Amino acid sequence: MGNIRLLDEQIANQIAAGEVVERPSSVVKELVENSIDAGATRIDVAIEEGGLGLIRITDNGSGMESDDCELAFSRHATSKISSSKDLFAIRTLGFRGEALPSIAAVSKLECITSSVDSGLGRKIVIHGGKVLEAGEVNAARGTEITVSELFYNTPARLKYMKTVQTELGHVSDYMYRLALAHPEISFTLSHNGNVLLQTLAGSDMLQAIAAIYGTAIGKQMIPVEANDLDYSIHGYISRTELTRSNRSGISLIINGRYVRNLALNAAILRGYHTLLPINRYPIVVLQITMDPTLVDVNVHPSKLEVRFSKENELMQFVETLIKSALGNQVLIPQAAAPALSKPTYVQEQLVLSRPAEPLPVYEETKRNESVQRPNKESYSYNYQSNTPVSNSTVSGTGRARSDLPYVPPAVTIRGVAEESRQFLAAPDATVPQFPSLAPIGQLHGTYLLAQNETGFYMIDQHAAHERINYEYYYDKFGTPTEASQELLVPLTLEFTPSEAGHIASKLPLLENVGVFLESFGGNSFIVRAYPHWFPAGEEKAIIEEMCEWLLSEKKGVELAKLREKSSIMCSCKASIKANQALSVLEMEVLLDRLSKCKNPYTCPHGRPIVVSFSTYELEKMFKRVM
Repeated sequence: MGNIRLLDEQIANQIAAGEVVERPSSVVKELVENSIDAGATRIDVAIEEGGLGLIRITDNGSGMESDDCELAFSRHATSKISSSKDLFAIRTLGFRGEALPSIAAVSKLECITSSVDSGLGRKIVIHGGKVLEAGEVNAARGTEITVSELFYNTPARLKYMKTVQTELGHVSDYMYRLALAHPEISFTLSHNGNVLLQTLAGSDMLQAIAAIYGTAIGKQMIPVEANDLDYSIHGYISRTELTRSNRSGISLIINGRYVRNLALNAAILRGYHTLLPINRYPIVVLQITMDPTLVDVNVHPSKLEVRFSKENELMQFVETLIKSALGNQVLIPQAAAPALSKPTYVQEQLVLSRPAEPLPVYEETKRNESVQRPNKESYSYNYQSNTPVSNSTVSGTGRARSDLPYVPPAVTIRGVAEESRQFLAAPDATVPQFPSLAPIGQLHGTYLLAQNETGFYMIDQHAAHERINYEYYYDKFGTPTEASQELLVPLTLEFTPSEAGHIASKLPLLENVGVFLESFGGNSFIVRAYPHWFPAGEEKAIIEEMCEWLLSEKKGVELAKLREKSSIMCSCKASIKANQALSVLEMEVLLDRLSKCKNPYTCPHGRPIVVSFSTYELEKMFKRVM
């Protein structure tokens, strides 16, 4: 007698359950997705003990016919596909026909369903995969499935379940994603009788975001929308000051299905490039609609992972959309002000005197200042040569104008955001400009203080100069070899034996950014040439940092990444530091150069450059508004 035999159906169902039903959230996912496919406009989810004790899903969908109720709990029974061709154009959330029998195999399940409005329906009770009861029952149109004692007959699976709070967290997280994906449906989630989520049918995505994340976050979301021949994208992305410590705030919805995709996440983060601090992530909700033939959702039993036929095109499209949306915003965070707990009353102001002619905001502020500010007509500044036309000094500073901090000339970095605005923005849309600011002083030698008609601003002088330098050096590193100069006295670099071998293999990469190294015997290298625009006195330190970065990258280095890292290293070395006093003229030059940057709102490391206080916020602080 042979050794091969057919598995018992109950054992087969339990094995299948191991793939489909990993934890209580898997049960909720499969059953709620069935409710959505049934056309429900209201779905109520009630769980107890994190879902291990009880899961009840109630919907007002189309329900099932009496004959279909029992058949639905057979393996591979489905109404959503009929041929192999249907697998290449999936338009429903569920289709495998594995969920219901798999869930029933590892729990005590009761299903009550009705497809008519007569008040009659069908009830079926299954324990551990065995049908214990089936018959007619009074029921409203729709379906109610109750799953209790999950994994009661598979103690090994039950043993490895996490705490109640952990399992509840997984359930809540998925319900939040579904609410974002289907704001047209009313969802309710309760745990042990406490309501955790409640949305209204007919809402839009922003209302769903506000219901889940809070109204304050909803107000800081930026709408995005774009279409091309293959894809239609709409959703919301957070402003750069609104971040999280992990990627949990990113929700990707493909044809109404919440999915996880590392490539799409990477495209989103590239869209935020240099706008976020390290290890901080945005809140993003994107609904992407495409032809079902362009996406394969049948690559994993949980259907959370998908593959795209035109992945590179989609990644570029998403990155371009994010960059363009952020490029059309003034990304200056506002400082928090004390909240008012009483009705607002505006204090009346008595005008005791009025000048004959109103003075400009800047002049009025500086009117009584001991330092005499030169008239704008009395000097000019040559940005190309980085030297002032006049060599006169600024009174009270003791510093000649020729001592102004080095500010590179203007550069232009043509990016995908600029190229994409032609189809992402309306023809008459205008890109918000960096506000015109008049400097009024300096705080602790680190922050510039400025004002305009809308309020008060603080500017991190190092971060501002770093952004200016970054865009300058990034442009220069585009053609670095043309600017490389031979050294009369080469620089010498020392490495360990293993590091020397690694650096030797990266010499062509360094040459592409204008740095030419040669082996000098043993573990030494000499620097024969480097670009003449490297920050003076910092050349060796920068080249050493570039080599250290190459040594730290174990997965291979792209030229674009090396160009960017080198630009950041140079910009940091060349920038003015904290605790460095600046004259009024130097402040004006710095703010002028900052306003001409492609992105004047964050430094290359993603830290904010400018923080604003509106006039109204200042009035609240001083109780001028009560």
